Formats: sequence, C-alpha cells, structure tokens
Amino acid sequence: MDFATAVRVLERTAAESVSARFPGRLDRMRALLGHLDNPQRRFKSIHVGGTAGKGSTGTMCAAILQAAGFTVGLHTKPHLNAVTERARINMIPIAEEAFAEVFSDMLPALESMRASDWGMPSYFELLVALSFAYFARERVDVAVIEVGVGGNLDGTNVVHPLVSVITNVGMDHRDVLGETLEEIALDKSGIIKHGVPIVTAAEQPEVLGIIAEAAAKAQAPLLIVKDSARIDSSLGPSPYSQTVEVGTPAGSYRFELPLIGQFQVTNAATAILACEQVRPQLHFTPADVAQALASLSLPGRTEYYPSGPPVLFDVAHNAEKALALRRAIEQHFPGRRLIFVVAIAEEKDVPAMFEAWRDLPAHFIFTTFDVSHRRSRHARNLCNIAEQMGLIARAVDDPLEALGVARRMAKGSDLVVVTGSTFLVGMLRAWFLDNVESARHAPAPAT
Repeated sequence: MDFATAVRVLERTAAESVSARFPGRLDRMRALLGHLDNPQRRFKSIHVGGTAGKGSTGTMCAAILQAAGFTVGLHTKPHLNAVTERARINMIPIAEEAFAEVFSDMLPALESMRASDWGMPSYFELLVALSFAYFARERVDVAVIEVGVGGNLDGTNVVHPLVSVITNVGMDHRDVLGETLEEIALDKSGIIKHGVPIVTAAEQPEVLGIIAEAAAKAQAPLLIVKDSARIDSSLGPSPYSQTVEVGTPAGSYRFELPLIGQFQVTNAATAILACEQVRPQLHFTPADVAQALASLSLPGRTEYYPSGPPVLFDVAHNAEKALALRRAIEQHFPGRRLIFVVAIAEEKDVPAMFEAWRDLPAHFIFTTFDVSHRRSRHARNLCNIAEQMGLIARAVDDPLEALGVARRMAKGSDLVVVTGSTFLVGMLRAWFLDNVESARHAPAPAT
C-alpha cells in the first residue's frame, strides 16, 4: 500500500465528530490496540488534555525533552497541512513511506475489527493507533500525547503516563462532553490516573474543585500552575516575542518566547511544571528549557508575518481561543485596524466566539472550508450572526478570494488575521507561504 492509498482508506472511515458520540469508543480503541500488540505500552508518555492550549503545551513539553537529548514522539491533532503531522519524532513528521508501511502493517487488525461487533475504527482512532505503532517501532524515549476530545472516553486515554496535564476547561464540545462547565471538567478529569501527577492551569473554582476531587480519589499529586509557579513576562527583543521568567519550587527558568499572547506564557509554565514531574526519569536543565522555547515553532498558533500587509495566523476555533487571540492582539498590536478572515465548523458556539471579538476595530470576512470529515458553517450564516451582534461583516465563499479581499482592504499598519478553523488556517497559510513569503525571499533577478 502506498501513502495515497492509505490516506484514501482513512478518509472513508467515520467522521471524528460522529465517532466522538459513540459511547463504547474507548473499548473499541482498546480492541484495536490489542490487535496491534498494544504499542502504547512500549514507551513512556506524557498525556495532555484541556479545552485550549493543549497542542501548544504538548509541543513545548516535547521541545524541552528533545533539547535535553531524548528522542521524543509527539501526537497532536488536528493537523494543519498534512496528516503526517499527527505522528512526529523530534518534531519531524512521519515520512510518507513510513506512514504507508505502518498503516499497511495495521491492515490485518482493521480486518479483524471490521469483522467484529466493534466495526471499523474512526479516522481519529486509526491515526492515534498509527502514532503509537510508529513510536513503538522507532523506540522513542518518551511520547507526548495530545487528547482529542474531552478525556474520559477519548481514544488516547489508554496510555498510563508519567504525568497528566489539563491545561484549562471551557465550554467547547458541549454536544459530546456536557452542557455545563462542571460536566466538561468531570469528563476531562477522566485522564487522571492512580498515583500519576496531574498539572493544571485551570483557575475557575468549580473546575479546580472537580479536578482536585478526581486527583484525591486517584491518589494523584495535584499541581495548580497559579499556585505552583511564579510567572513574569514582558515584551521581548521584538514586539512579537516575550521575555519570560518562571520560578517553581524545583528551579528557575528565563527564556525568550517567540510567540505572542499571555496564554502562551501560561502554556510554557504548564509545560515546565509537567516536565519537572518526569525529571527523575528524563533529566533536563534550565538551559535546555531556554534553548527549546527560544527556538520553538508553532505554525498557525499566533504566528506573525511582517509582510505587506502583515498577517497573523491563529487557530482560534472555540470561545476560549477566540478570547485568547483578542487579548494577544490587544497586547501586541494595540490600536491597529484589523481585517479578520474567518471560517468556523458547524458544531462550534459561534455567538460566544463573536462575543470575544466584539468591539475590536475590525472588519470580518467570513468564508468556508472543504474537507471530508468536517462541515463548515455557511459564510452567509456567519455574516448574519455577526451583523446581528453589531460586527461589520461580509461573506466571501472562496477562502483564497476572501484572503485576497482582506489583503487589498488593508492599508498602512492594518493587520490581517486569519483564524477560526484549523482547516482554513492551514490552507491559507500554505498558500501564503508559497505565494507571498516565497516571493519576499526570492533572489533578485539578474541584471
């Protein structure tokens, strides 16, 4: 089987949003991994959940341990441009040839699943299993595993990690996890394991109460970031970086963070505390932290390009991330006029996201995305909701045309912000790098 065939098989499996509502999905995941000889038991792991920031925090954990000399697997979702991004070792995505090889090795297991009462695993489950099999095959020292949705029944919740992380808890995925903050917090607390330290940056009293109760029942040491770390930050050498100091009972860290937004500072402190819990098995130093975080790359996460006009790419696909994006813009680009290019998946809480952006000096261009396993809100529908809330908006169905309109509208110091769905950000970022950034860095023609 070649890579293209493997991808076609994947895309014929159940949509992730449909699979998330299947109550027996964790048992199905265990059955699949059992057919693969349980690769998740053959490497150490760090498990990272939460509503927002879990991908960034997980990547920071992986970067710190890689800087310390370890071979580190990293599973995150969703991918920005290529499905191979979901299984990385030392930040390098799995090669297409290796992807096809591992997937081919999984085919007997898939046939056994198809013939069983469980049926075929979902798209997400297959990619998690492939990541586990790849990490086991390559004998990584540790793998950082990002939760998909929730925690309790998520397909990743089969690992027994060295440390668990819940970055925060918000109101995303209510159709799957529950209608209240407490219900969602209870589901996310399902990743807490007996005796395994749990680190959280959550701050709401009702959420912390639920996490603390789950930790106590599991006899799991609980570290709350706001209580366990002293965090200071200021603008860095450029307006689009930050100088950060983090102090914990176990150490002091100072580093330059090439990312904007206070939420990324919190993510960095969370990652440091998580890594401190594994230091007896995976030793690192403050110098490793400084090296890792100073050179960190998070494509599509508050990623700024000083082009003409300047563009900021940020995957803000729920209300918590939308508010974090607003605060980052206000901190680093005060007073700038903004032109947003936005597409949002059908199941998201659109009014809550728009509330986070209300009163910004912004014009909104709403558009769509087209992928096999997600449905996009219609641009006109988004525009109608926005206008009812007092936002200045227009609908442009084609994403490339929407970006073109935004770039033509931008004058002077105006900032174009591409945000919302991962699928929109990934597609427009790839086009931008190929057609705008590449042109900026092309050699001058010979004279």
